[in-house]
Amino acid sequence: MTKRTSAKYKIDRRMGENIWGRPKSPVNRREYGPGQHGQRRKGKLSDFGIQLRAKQKLKGYYGDLTEKQFRRIYAEAERVKGDTGENLIGLLERRLDAVVYRAKFVPTVFAARQFVNHGHVLVNGERVNIPSYRVKEGDVIEVREKSKQMAAILEATQLAERDVPDYIDVDHNKLTASFVRTPTLGDVPYPVHMEPNLVVEYYAKN
Repeated sequence: MTKRTSAKYKIDRRMGENIWGRPKSPVNRREYGPGQHGQRRKGKLSDFGIQLRAKQKLKGYYGDLTEKQFRRIYAEAERVKGDTGENLIGLLERRLDAVVYRAKFVPTVFAARQFVNHGHVLVNGERVNIPSYRVKEGDVIEVREKSKQMAAILEATQLAERDVPDYIDVDHNKLTASFVRTPTLGDVPYPVHMEPNLVVEYYAKN
């Protein structure tokens, strides 16, 4: 099993939720956490524990971002006018790897990061290999011509388990996507309940 795959499944089991809605998630078979103590009865979480879990779930969903990366995005969301939780979701969804994943060019957000890193993606005709690159409204994201016949792409576009959200306009025949607008929390098709308000509370106290 690759490091990326094991990380993906480990996060699911640690959270006790199938956070990407994948049919092969181990949580579909057993809901307890990984390791020899995973089946122990869980005690009631404190307010801090609930907030920490909300942060870990959101951070894990976007490819298990590092705390430094996530904190930096949060700090930016806090500086922007408006609701910090909504701003946080908007900034996370504008990451290039997130847009590539949402457009169904790849099967997982982990694969999206690798796909961008390896130079398979163009933004407005220019090659961009930084997964955290911030996409703007109106930007056109496309798979590089040489990469369009990759089996993983052809498989991902056929996935029935998730749909492309309406803030991204995709043409799977040409493998191009246009970022129409920055979404709000209600626009984002999370398979599980995300609570950015608890993330805001967590950072407000820590």
